[in-house]
Amino acid sequence: MRFKDRRDAGRRLAVALKEYAGRANAMVLALPRGGVPVAYEVATALSVPLDVFLVRKLGVPGHAELAMGAIAAGGIEVLSEDLIRDLGIPRALVQQVAVRERLELDRRDRAYRGGRQAPAVRDRTVLLVDDGLATGSTMEAAVLALRQQSPACIVIAVPVGASDTCTRLRAVADRVVCLATPEPFTAVGLWYEDFGQTSDEEVARLMTAAAVDPPVRAAIG
Repeated sequence: MRFKDRRDAGRRLAVALKEYAGRANAMVLALPRGGVPVAYEVATALSVPLDVFLVRKLGVPGHAELAMGAIAAGGIEVLSEDLIRDLGIPRALVQQVAVRERLELDRRDRAYRGGRQAPAVRDRTVLLVDDGLATGSTMEAAVLALRQQSPACIVIAVPVGASDTCTRLRAVADRVVCLATPEPFTAVGLWYEDFGQTSDEEVARLMTAAAVDPPVRAAIG
């Protein structure tokens, strides 16, 4: 299965999540930046509120796309200890990267929300959406951070992911919905025809649109 782009992936993912359509306590939280266009389509199709949940990957110095962990709101930090040990990355360097990413986390909060408060998730069903799962460290950090806010249920929802990652995350989330787990997996971007970078401007535009005119679409079949 390949997707035309993130919006196409979101529309297909929404079909697998149609049981949550119109639920009063349901909401969609997107992992920026790539998860936002996917999540916007899901929230629109299901007629539920949309917001972002800010998480930052901790990239290996010199190999930024390789995640050695992730941080999220609430001081949550998830580290890939095996990778850090195997690569011999000094603990001080790990923390240096974490501090830098924490600053970026704060910047994005200001840019994407425009002063709006983060939504309350207590006792709600949260659909946590991204454009795909590779190592899953970013998503795991998001789930652990959300747990601190006592949601009723956390559903991880992605169009595509590595099979072992999806299996592992079932131990931390209440449910994992992944449309495709191709083998070999290699990278998320391989399963999209268009996997161009999502800009801050696009994220802000979609979030503003969702805040001013909450996503609504006719019921999906």
